[in-house]
Parts: sequence; structure tokens; C-alpha cells
Amino acid sequence: MNDNVPATVGVAEKPATPGVAPTPRPTAPPLTFRQRLDRWDLKASPYLYVLPFFLVFAIIGFFPMVFSGYLSFFSWPRFSASPGKVVGFANYAHVLGDPVFLKALVNTIAIFLLSSVSQTIVATIIAALLDNNLRAKSWWRIGVILPFVVAPAATALIFGSLFSDQTGLINDILNGIGLSPVQWHANRPASWLAIATMVNWRWTGYNTLILLAAMVAVPRNLYEAASIDGAGKIRQFFSVTLPSIRPTMLFVIITSTIGGLHIFTEPRLFDTNLQHQGGADYQYQTLTMYVFNTANSATDPYPRAAAAAWLLFLIIVVFALANYLITRAVQRRSSI
Repeated sequence: MNDNVPATVGVAEKPATPGVAPTPRPTAPPLTFRQRLDRWDLKASPYLYVLPFFLVFAIIGFFPMVFSGYLSFFSWPRFSASPGKVVGFANYAHVLGDPVFLKALVNTIAIFLLSSVSQTIVATIIAALLDNNLRAKSWWRIGVILPFVVAPAATALIFGSLFSDQTGLINDILNGIGLSPVQWHANRPASWLAIATMVNWRWTGYNTLILLAAMVAVPRNLYEAASIDGAGKIRQFFSVTLPSIRPTMLFVIITSTIGGLHIFTEPRLFDTNLQHQGGADYQYQTLTMYVFNTANSATDPYPRAAAAAWLLFLIIVVFALANYLITRAVQRRSSI
């Protein structure tokens, strides 16, 4: 044998496969102007829809808030065209040292507790009752919201006749059963109760419908499963309804806190004397009324009113945060 024969002899060689050219992908036709407009609409239109709100908020909400905070560190005499020198935290110290401010703070917290707490509880109970199969339930729901439709001035007239010191209906009833009449405008706790009653009468129905909308959205099969397990109506309310409407309940609590702490209309209309601005001895003057009165005072009205407004803002933030944490802790504990 010839040793020079290559080793590959005798092995069938595979025929070379001819190269296959890749299939060219079809090129998309250029977008028309209408298609480009549709794409731009899908991307940009949501921002354009919310833009008017943020523009309006920036003009009438955010800018005045920031400017009032800037103004609170200056001195600005009344009827002056421009602010004066920088005084630092002197305006805040003046407001915190004012006994009228401390009295207004106590009044505001007391009215808030008497109104917002009871309002939320009553609204939740009424919403749970309206969530049942009642006859003419639409009419019941409309009736709940009717007090909210009434103008605040009309509400003040209604409750002014009820809580009048001399000829009020409630004092007439107290006289009829042998009790002494109550001085609703002179007695400090009595004025708190009267104003809180006005607030509850007007806003309970509004919160009731918000909570009712959340309760209607709860799946009915959860109640059926709880009923099969032997849970009664009250147990279903605490174990199914309240955990299911947790976000809505939190929303109602926070909004009630904000509204209760900057209450102005009800106590202002409750005061029959326009010169008192919250009672002869400030027995039911609130913080917003204090801000209003301070802005019309004689010495540095605008910076001190701005300082009082920012203190009120911080108080609302603290109360709202506390309510949020307490509500979340209670709901988390109840769901365990």
C-alpha cells in the first residue's frame, strides 16, 4: 500500500450546499400624518387632560401657599405697598404667644372631635343600613344627601332658630320639661355642640354616599360565605364590610379631618354679632376665623396672618397623619 495516500480517501465527501440568501423582511410603509397624530394623541393627551388642574392649582393654590410662607418671615405694616425688614420667626412667636390663638386652637379641636368623629361613625352606620334591600332605596339615598344641597346661609338660619338663646326651639323644649335654658352663644361647650350639630347635619349625608358606594362594590359572595360560616349581620359588618372599604374609609377620615380643622362657615354664621368674630369672649372662634381676624388687625396683619395659616397647615398635617396611622393600625389589627 502506498503510505502517501491521504487518510480521507474512501470517505464520501458531502456535496457542498449552495448558499441560501435570507428572505428580505417587508418594509413597513411610512406612517401617514393621521397615524402619527393618533400616536401622539395616545402619548400626550393624558397629560393635556390633567394639565388644566395643575395650572389652576399652581396659580390659586400652590403659589399663595408658598408666598404666604415667605411673607411670614417679614414685617409688613398695614396699608404699606411692600413688605419691610426680615424678622425671622418673630411672627410665629407672636401668634403662639397670643392667648386668643390658643383659645381658637382649643375651640377648633373641640368642634372637630364633636363633628368629625361622630359624623364618620353615623355615616358608616347609615351607609350600612342603606346597603340592604330596602323599599324605594333610591329615595332614601336622595334624602340622605338633601342637607348637603342646602346653602350654608340657609343652614345657619335653620339652626339659628333652633339654638337661639331667647326664642330657640330647643330652649322652649327644655323649658317645657322643666329644665333651665342653655345660653348657646355664651356658654363655650354649648356653642361647640351647636356648631358641631350644624356640621354633622350638613356633611353626614355626603360621607354616607361615599361609603355607600364602596359598600355596594363589595362582592356579595363574601357575605354568602360568611353567612354559611355562621356569621351574623354584625359580624359580617366588622369582618367583611369594614375591611373591604378600608381605602374609602381612610379617604373619608382624612377629608373629614381636613374639613373639621379649617372650619369657618358654620361658626361665622353662628355668630349673630358681626363685630365679635367668634363670640364676645372668643368662645367659639376657630383657627381660620383667627387668621381672618389677624389679617384685619392693626399691626403687621399680613405676615402674622400668614404665620397663623402655616401653623394651621402644620396642625392639619399632624392630625391627618395621626388619623392615617391610627386607622391603618386598627384595620390591620382587625384583619388578623
